[in-house]
Amino acid sequence: MTNLEMNANMLVDYLQKPTTDFTKEDIIRFIREKQIRMVDFMYPAADGRLKTLNFVINDATYLDTILTCGERVDGSSLFPFIEAGSSDLYVVPRFRTAFVDPFAEIPTLTMLCSFFNKDGEPLESAPEYTLHKACEAFRNVTGMEFEAMGELEYYVIAPETGLFPATDQRGYHESAPFAKFNDFRVKCMHYIAMAGGMIKYGHSEVGNFTRDGKIYEQNEIEFLPTRAEDAADQLLVAKWIIRNLASQYGYDITFAPKITVGKAGSGLHVHMRIMKEGKNQMLADGQLSETARKAIAGMMELAPSITAFGNINPTSYFRLVPHQEAPTNICWGDRNRSVLVRVPLGWTGKSDMSVIANPLEPKNAYDTTQKQTVEMRSPDGSANIYQLMAGLAVACRHGFEMEEALKVAEETYVNVNIHKEEHKEKLNRLRQLPDSCAASAACLQEQRAAFEKHNVFSSKAIDGIIQYLQSFNDASLRQELENNPQGMAELVERYFYCG
Repeated sequence: MTNLEMNANMLVDYLQKPTTDFTKEDIIRFIREKQIRMVDFMYPAADGRLKTLNFVINDATYLDTILTCGERVDGSSLFPFIEAGSSDLYVVPRFRTAFVDPFAEIPTLTMLCSFFNKDGEPLESAPEYTLHKACEAFRNVTGMEFEAMGELEYYVIAPETGLFPATDQRGYHESAPFAKFNDFRVKCMHYIAMAGGMIKYGHSEVGNFTRDGKIYEQNEIEFLPTRAEDAADQLLVAKWIIRNLASQYGYDITFAPKITVGKAGSGLHVHMRIMKEGKNQMLADGQLSETARKAIAGMMELAPSITAFGNINPTSYFRLVPHQEAPTNICWGDRNRSVLVRVPLGWTGKSDMSVIANPLEPKNAYDTTQKQTVEMRSPDGSANIYQLMAGLAVACRHGFEMEEALKVAEETYVNVNIHKEEHKEKLNRLRQLPDSCAASAACLQEQRAAFEKHNVFSSKAIDGIIQYLQSFNDASLRQELENNPQGMAELVERYFYCG
């Protein structure tokens, strides 16, 4: 179902069509009639950050040329797996990603691009194309669609005023004036929505502290589930917007997984649902469906190697430590925030809560089954978002290819506090997530066949990820820095602007 009313994206509102239906003719018409003067191409490199190529619109013919043919870029400067001797790549805009740059003084239309090789074929190892292949393989194997959305957590850092100090590590859903950056977050949300991001909500998060005259406040912006390819695009653009707006405000921003010991780290939780003919397949008769449990089983099986896409610098593994809210045990459960895969509270009750809260309202017939998701809680802001989403799509597909998926789901289900002494035996039977980039690389090497199956991840991409993770040489780093605050501070500074 497509609803064009009240859409924040200026192109959707003006063209009166969903982004999936945008054509080159639509883009040109919008540029003409809205007097756009510049076009920007944006695309992510291996560091996960968006790169920009600016075009001034010389004339109508040139505009048509860049929209049709794209442009050349130096692939060796973007990706380590591309050699300088044969490095030219094409970047070609995806019209469905078009948005008006909210920061540009000169009216500018921005689009995300796909990479193509010298023969005009999609670049096999490009993260964006890897995600496309993962979603296609999921569809071919299951006959269903893989959808996702992210929870983007970040810290805002600014000078401390001393007024209305927040309660340390009690910032969850705090209101102003105790939460200092609600207005900033709301403006970020507005700009993200203008750029096509489908936002669910935003709020302040648990983490807050003061240090060296600065306040550190954790915030979160959560999205709505959509096609995984679009979900990844939206998260990438959102991070770019948050950083740019923070720069204008004079704030500092970090998506780093851990910035100090003893305070809440930032994750990038990913919710998933599986759709068929517009219907959510995660529930059956008010209970978690067999479809959902098979997908969860796949994530249980491949969880150790998913960290190779979702936790890709050494500070990631200072967040993934035992007995804290971030998970380390490979298990799943209902509404349990210590498990790796959580089944959030769903709208499966029989009562009409809206009518109870608002007695004048008539009984509604809203299909609440659409809201049920499952949540992977290990990833963080260091992740290569496209590769992470692709890895999750592979894992969920893998669950449908496993012979004993439902048995695996049953054996890894946990409905208790696993850290209590009486559940020690259950805890000891569970596998653990890797504790370093080096360990994640080893897990990916061991399980790489599942990711290379159906030609989703190229062998070159897997080799590159493994080499990158091994380069940190961090197998014993967590133990080495356990009682070394200065060393930990230096590590945090090195990876402060990750992702």
